[in-house]
Amino acid sequence: MSRSDVLRAQAEALGPWFHNIEIAPGVFTAPDHFLGDYPSVKWRGFAHAIPADLSGRSVLDIGCNAGFYAIEMKRRGAARVVGLDEDPDYLAQGRFAAAALGAEIEFRQGSVYDVAALAERFDIVLFMGVLYHLRHPLLALDLIHAHAAADMLVFQSMQRGAKTVAEIRPDYDFFEMDHFDAPDYPKLHFIEQSYAGDPTNWWTPNRACTEAMLRASGFVIESHPEEEVYVCRRGEAPPLAAPVYPARPAG
Repeated sequence: MSRSDVLRAQAEALGPWFHNIEIAPGVFTAPDHFLGDYPSVKWRGFAHAIPADLSGRSVLDIGCNAGFYAIEMKRRGAARVVGLDEDPDYLAQGRFAAAALGAEIEFRQGSVYDVAALAERFDIVLFMGVLYHLRHPLLALDLIHAHAAADMLVFQSMQRGAKTVAEIRPDYDFFEMDHFDAPDYPKLHFIEQSYAGDPTNWWTPNRACTEAMLRASGFVIESHPEEEVYVCRRGEAPPLAAPVYPARPAG
């Protein structure tokens, strides 16, 4: 068998895949992905907003799945890339894909709630497609700000609802209620059972809510290069953030 045939067979044995990664010329891990060439199609929409040269930088990819974005960061010359995910199957896929491409990436098992246990800040933190799978999304952003992010946060979340952003006053009288009914007021929609066949979809924000949550966690939005993607810088910690959470060591 050729190397391509061997890699294709190994990839199939590790499936199913959510990340479609080209691990050799013409060999893809998820060639029949229901979203098409995903996440490449997403990446092409905001790749220009990430520095092309990451030499000397450290990167943490939280909820790395099979490592597509971690691999892209390594391709841009990042000195150290750590992929963090709870799912051992995703981590096995990530290690396989990185090895096939000769990308030196450290994969560790753990969740966003474990970032304090890493005892390290990273120049760039990727937090892509994770927020809506969490029961405690704002806490997750607080923990990233308090324990993981040294500078840049690249954030993405599924969004539903209004794509415009209402102008919000700093405070309202107790008896003022009309603003809550505005479609573009920050809204975080709770999913009690399942959405798109996935019971781990817990919350989905509208655009105003996404931006408000990032600000409330101490991040300064620098650019919005793609509909669901935000490039942020770490700002001052907000007074009401919750930076402490009991975390097991991320191994």
